[in-house]
Amino acid sequence: MGNVDGLLHVTDISWSRINHPSEVLSLDQKVRVIVIKFNEETKRISLGMKQLDHNPWQSIKEEFPVGTIMTGKVTNIADYGVFIELKDGIEGLVHSSEISWVKLNQHPKKMLTIGQEVQFTILEVDTDKHRISLSIKQCQDNPLIEFAHHHPIGSIIKAPIRNITDFGMFVALDDNIDGMIHETDISWEGNGIELLKTYKKNDQIECKVLSIDIEKERISLGIKQLSEETQQDEFELYKKNMVVTCSVTTVQDDRIEVALDNKISGFIKKGDLSSEKTEQKTERFAPNDRIDAKIITIDKASRKITLSIKALEIDRREKAIKEYGSADSGASLGDILGAALDDSKDDKTK
Repeated sequence: MGNVDGLLHVTDISWSRINHPSEVLSLDQKVRVIVIKFNEETKRISLGMKQLDHNPWQSIKEEFPVGTIMTGKVTNIADYGVFIELKDGIEGLVHSSEISWVKLNQHPKKMLTIGQEVQFTILEVDTDKHRISLSIKQCQDNPLIEFAHHHPIGSIIKAPIRNITDFGMFVALDDNIDGMIHETDISWEGNGIELLKTYKKNDQIECKVLSIDIEKERISLGIKQLSEETQQDEFELYKKNMVVTCSVTTVQDDRIEVALDNKISGFIKKGDLSSEKTEQKTERFAPNDRIDAKIITIDKASRKITLSIKALEIDRREKAIKEYGSADSGASLGDILGAALDDSKDDKTK
């Protein structure tokens, strides 16, 4: 081009992925290019090399249909995944979340190496963006499905503790699968946070499978549920919308945990602590406080009861208005609730 310079952008050198021009070109090397753009104002010329070759992406969907299972070599490893060569000049990306069913928090470098040959399936082909999404784990059996097949909900298993956190402990169900025991599922009585301190890593413990979420890849376990048969009758006594008196066991930032009269556990979320928003504060409560609340949900699988003081207050307010006041009575809300409270006190003294 004589004394005129043109820019050959890295994305226009080859149809395959190139991180730096030096990977395929060197200084003073003579190359064939084509002018792909000329800017009249800046007098800049944009050049292309790959445009002189056949565009492999034009027929890529036909060549690599979604669902195709193939084998290929890992060509590059990044923080977010690995690249695999499908054919000369064409690579696909396996996102880190599609490498393994179970090793979700590991860096791709700890699972794969450059040059390693792996089996994968094609998830998506985007010819406009020149991207192919691949998956390695979709070619493998999901170990959580296998676990659920051999250990359905209600199964009792014995396994070692892999790790202990502030909120519970993880149990090693096999080399790759962990189950979670929340601190509230350790015992029907006592403080779960304190009970966690009595366990240590590698302890062999017996627990029950409470739930298996294949989609979220979570397995919930419980220790206290091993003795639930002895409390089955007591648990069945509680029904939705029932009003109960319970005792505060633990105060957290977002909830308070309570024990019902026969040690069945439950909790009240922060937003359900009062019908008045200014009173929705967990610090208002302390362990051993006795409170009345309304049962709003009962989870038989996890044997958890969700309660609400807010719902109870609303019910009592509506009942008081219905019984002691009307739209044209002229009574204030304070008068109405005062009358209802007096009747409530009279009922308790009878």
